Amino acid sequence: MLLRLALQMIQRRFLLIHCRTYCSNVAISENRHIARYGRLGQIDNARQVFDGLREKNIVSWNSIVACYFQNNQPTEARNLFEQMPERSTVSWNGLISGYVKNRMVKDAREVFDKMPVRNVISWTAMIRGYVEEGLVSEAETLFWKMPVRNVVSWTVMLGGLIQDNQIDKARQLFDTMPLKDVVAWTSMVGGYSQTGRLAEARQLFDEMPEKNVVSWTTMISGYVQHHHVDIARKLFEVMPNKNEVSWTAMLMGYTQSGRMTDAMDLFNAMPYKSVVSCNAMILGFGQNGEVEKARNLFDQTPEKDNATWSTMIKTYEKQGFELQALRLFTLMQSQGVKPNFPSLISILSVCSTLASLDHGRQIHSQLVKTLCDTDVYVGSVLITMYVKCGDLVKAKTVFDKSPNKDIVMWNSMISGYSQHGLGEKSLEIFEKLRSLKILPDDVTFVAVLSACSYTGQIDKGLEIFNSMKPIYSIDPKTTHYACMVDLLGRCGRINEAMDLITKMPMDPDAIIWGSLMGACRIHMNLEIAEFAANKLVHLEPKNSGPYILLSNIYASKGKWSEVADLRKRMRSEKVKKSPGCSWIVIEKEVHMFRGGESENNRHREYGLIMEMLEYIGGLIKEAGYCPDGKFALHDVDEEDKLHSLGYHSERLAVAYGILKVPEGMVIRVMKNLRVCGDCHSAVKLISKVMSREIVLRDANRFHHFKDGSCSCRDYW
Repeated sequence: MLLRLALQMIQRRFLLIHCRTYCSNVAISENRHIARYGRLGQIDNARQVFDGLREKNIVSWNSIVACYFQNNQPTEARNLFEQMPERSTVSWNGLISGYVKNRMVKDAREVFDKMPVRNVISWTAMIRGYVEEGLVSEAETLFWKMPVRNVVSWTVMLGGLIQDNQIDKARQLFDTMPLKDVVAWTSMVGGYSQTGRLAEARQLFDEMPEKNVVSWTTMISGYVQHHHVDIARKLFEVMPNKNEVSWTAMLMGYTQSGRMTDAMDLFNAMPYKSVVSCNAMILGFGQNGEVEKARNLFDQTPEKDNATWSTMIKTYEKQGFELQALRLFTLMQSQGVKPNFPSLISILSVCSTLASLDHGRQIHSQLVKTLCDTDVYVGSVLITMYVKCGDLVKAKTVFDKSPNKDIVMWNSMISGYSQHGLGEKSLEIFEKLRSLKILPDDVTFVAVLSACSYTGQIDKGLEIFNSMKPIYSIDPKTTHYACMVDLLGRCGRINEAMDLITKMPMDPDAIIWGSLMGACRIHMNLEIAEFAANKLVHLEPKNSGPYILLSNIYASKGKWSEVADLRKRMRSEKVKKSPGCSWIVIEKEVHMFRGGESENNRHREYGLIMEMLEYIGGLIKEAGYCPDGKFALHDVDEEDKLHSLGYHSERLAVAYGILKVPEGMVIRVMKNLRVCGDCHSAVKLISKVMSREIVLRDANRFHHFKDGSCSCRDYW
């Protein structure tokens, strides 16, 4: 009987222990599921598991609260915390850490102050929160109030002082630390390195009792950042263990210094070529102008990330390969790669250069979806894009909708109206800026003085120029003097412009002499043109501009021997003129044209374009067009005359626009050089006889042609 009772008790005890173990294992498993779903961002699944628990222990509550914080839902996390049947110090610490991760340091401090019991983790979490928000003085005050500090709390405070560039104070704290781990030593080495105190960083590095791969990489990166690449390489060679980061740090030292041969040798020696190292090489080649090598490496990179695409697009954009940048962006989207912020900004810049309005609108819509369009910098880039695409209405809409306008945005609008021949609107925006007590900067005055020049408002321009120093404490720079020389010269007051140049407090540069030469071309002042041309040739011996401007003036006066001498001098000096071209965007495709297209570079619809040119040529002749022979001479900003005036690149582009752009829509044409006077007269008449609105952007400004007139009022 006793034996039977004993056996029953043993069985019951076994079952109880087994049941407890089973329930405990189930709880642990479910808590792990909650944490896992939280990390994956599947907060609904995490909540479903939590709600399905029969018995919720304190770990379960802590896990679900952490999940909500992890998924940026601090309000729901706090609500759950308040519902907890019991709380431990771990629970309170989780609440502080959650608020810190969500950048809610004030809420974290309120919780910290209410905690019934604090441990070293509580204090350290709160100090870390202040440090991450840049509130280093608050962190320091709390740090010295800590009853007990461990190595982590010391290191967090040390990092805060270094982050705040209080390096000397950080060193004092470092020397005070009772125990220094490798993280503290490495932080101090990094602090000295980032402020350029490399000798002190190296001394501390050499004194380190224990170094890990991070320590070595930190010291190497310090040398790299301050362009001591060879010293970095010597340290790299004796490094006992190298990881992907250390290889990449050394590689970037070479790429940032433009030493691409050394970079390529190191890249080839790398045991594993990560996508980061590939991106560094692509960027290095791009910055060094080796675009083809950059593209080859891009194509060979097996696993491209967003930065790989962005870097290659940026390379094309910066090196003037706009069409390739646009094609690569299109390819990127077709492969399902979501463009990041830098690539969107690069493509906006490309759209500005190519005046690809459709692509620009597409990028704008993507920025709106990501809520980036309200950013001040993005707003400025968007305004510039719309201005350069000839859509001033949309540019003004972006400007008006921007909640925070910086001076760059104001300048973009002033400059935009000026470039489109709307000088009065530029001055209106300038007066609005002044009425709002917004201080103009150097660029503002360049934009508004240019507006005065384009519209011939000489008295207003002189008034604004003379107000810069006494009213706004801005010393006029060379660019401002160039605007005034242009303003005076355009109005025919060339001697006054020359007098202003002689009184400048700085040496006149090529922009100044170029502005004066432009005025001489308009008013055919040969004497001063020759003087300015000699100055320009001395400053920029390879610039074809002064040669061809002077050649044009000589030719207009029938001085053909002087023209021949100039052309001979250009050949002997190997001065080459940039080829002129025009382009138009039709359904997101850029169509390029060059004057007198040869057999090799003709447009695929060349025949139709010639037929259209012949047709509109007859119409404008009936309307009174007579070719101006002087523009068949060597003008400064037009193509070599391979064919007659009727085949200039802008006319080819306009003809194609008439063929392809639906009636009622604006035809937008871009040219890389200044439009010649004869083409300007012709396009005015084309807009009338074809009843089409045409916007032509040349190297200087915009021309809006409509009903036989131009927005520049024939003053450009």
